[in-house]
Amino acid sequence: MLVALVSLGVGLSSAACNAYALDTQLNCQSNPHDFIAPLLDEQSIDPKPIRIEANSVNAFRPARGSNLTAFGFHVSAVFGYAQNDPIFKQGSGQPLKSSTYGVVVRGAATSVEASVRQAGSNAGIREVIPLFLTAVFCGGH
Repeated sequence: MLVALVSLGVGLSSAACNAYALDTQLNCQSNPHDFIAPLLDEQSIDPKPIRIEANSVNAFRPARGSNLTAFGFHVSAVFGYAQNDPIFKQGSGQPLKSSTYGVVVRGAATSVEASVRQAGSNAGIREVIPLFLTAVFCGGH
């Protein structure tokens, strides 16, 4: 999944306008469908995944002008997967057994983690590109 997150985040941008914060949705009390479906309905993310991993994790690009943020950081990609959910397309390999959802943000992992913990979220944090991109995720790996 890290390889995919690296390829997703490099070069992705969105136009500046009103920020749409995803902090509350990343409290890990939700599920992938309830995280992704409203973003699709509101056209905050492009409906066609920009990448589908072999394990079926789908990655979506923020829609032009959506200016998504998470814990004060700009969102470069949104991702998720839940088995048997029609929102998510199947990958070419064995799908994840557990559900996952999250975002890739621009920022160093230590700074992102400090903001996430200060907000009271227990979301997982994974460095994607040192000092540049960090994944914030719930469930899965």
